[in-house]
Amino acid sequence: MEYRQLGASGFMVPVLSFGTGTFARGQNLGFAAVDGEEARRMVDICLDAGLNMFDSADIYSRGTSETILGESIKGRRNKLIISTKGTFRSGRDPNAVGSSRFHLIEAVEGSLKRLGTDYIDVYQLHGFDAKTPVEETLSTLDDLVRAGKIRYVGVSNFSGWHLMKSLAVAGQYGYPRYVVNQTYYSLIGRDYEWELMPLGLDQGVGAAIWSPLGWGRLTGKIRRGQPLPEESRLHTTAAFGPPVDDEYLYRVVDALDEVAAETEKTVAQVALNWLLQRPTVSTIIVGARNAEQLEQNLGAIGWNLTADQVAKLDKASARTLAYPYWHQRQFVERNPAPV
Repeated sequence: MEYRQLGASGFMVPVLSFGTGTFARGQNLGFAAVDGEEARRMVDICLDAGLNMFDSADIYSRGTSETILGESIKGRRNKLIISTKGTFRSGRDPNAVGSSRFHLIEAVEGSLKRLGTDYIDVYQLHGFDAKTPVEETLSTLDDLVRAGKIRYVGVSNFSGWHLMKSLAVAGQYGYPRYVVNQTYYSLIGRDYEWELMPLGLDQGVGAAIWSPLGWGRLTGKIRRGQPLPEESRLHTTAAFGPPVDDEYLYRVVDALDEVAAETEKTVAQVALNWLLQRPTVSTIIVGARNAEQLEQNLGAIGWNLTADQVAKLDKASARTLAYPYWHQRQFVERNPAPV
C-alpha cells in the first residue's frame, strides 16, 4: 500500500480508504447493507492489504454506520485511522444541524460514543453552513483539537470560496487549517479540476475522493445498448447522485474498455488508477457491498497507467468548461490548467 501526505499536513494516509456507507442494519436507501461478521471481514481484508483508513459520517444510516465500524474495530483502534463527518441534520431539534458550536460539539461527542473511541483522526464538515459565522465554526474545531478529541480537520462539498474564506480566517486567528477536502471526482465528474484542484495545490489541501466510480456507473456493468443490471443501485439512487448524460457516459466507458483490455485490469480498476495519478489526490474512498467487490477495488494499486492511456481517458472524458474556466484556458501562459 502506498501512503501519501494528507494535504500539507505531516499526516500520512493510504492511497485507498474504505468508505463505510454500506455499513447498515435493515434498509439503506437503496445501497447494500453490511453488518456483523461481514463488516468485520471487510475490515480484516483492508488491514491485511495495508488499507488502514476508514471513513464514515454521523448521518450514514442515522449513525448506525459509525456504530458498526466501532464494533468491527474493537480491540485494534491503534492500528487504524478513523475519518468521519458532521454538519447535516441529525435530529428534529432546531439545533441538530449545521456547524454551530452547539451542534459540532454534540456531533463529535456522538460520533466518539458510536465509534467507541476517545479521538477521531480526521474530522470533516459534511457541508458548508452559511448561517453560522466561519469564526464560530473554526474556533469550535480549535477547541476540539486542543481537547484531543479530533486531530486533523477538513471539509466536504464546499465551493471554492467557502474553503478559501475558511482558510483565510484560520490563518488570521491561528485556528487549525483544513488539510483535506472530501470531494466528488471521477472520470465522468471532473468539475473538481476547475476550481477546487487549483485551490488545493495552492493552499495545501489534499483531496479525499468520494464516489470515484461515478455513483456506480464505472463498474464495467453499464454499457451502450445494454439494460441497467438488476442489482445496480442506480435503480433507486440515481435521482440523488451526480447527473451524467448517457452519451457522455458511454464514450468514457468505451475508452475504459480499451484501456482495460490493454492493461488486463477491470474497468473499475482502471478508473481508480486514473484518479491516483491526478494532482492533490491524497486518498480515494472505495466502498463495497461484499468482500469480493472490496478485493477487486484493491487491485487498483501497485501499477500505473501509461501516459498514453491517461491521455486517452482524458480525451474521452473532456467536456466544455463553464465560465470563467473556458476563458481562463486561453491564458495558459500565466494561468496554466492544474492538470
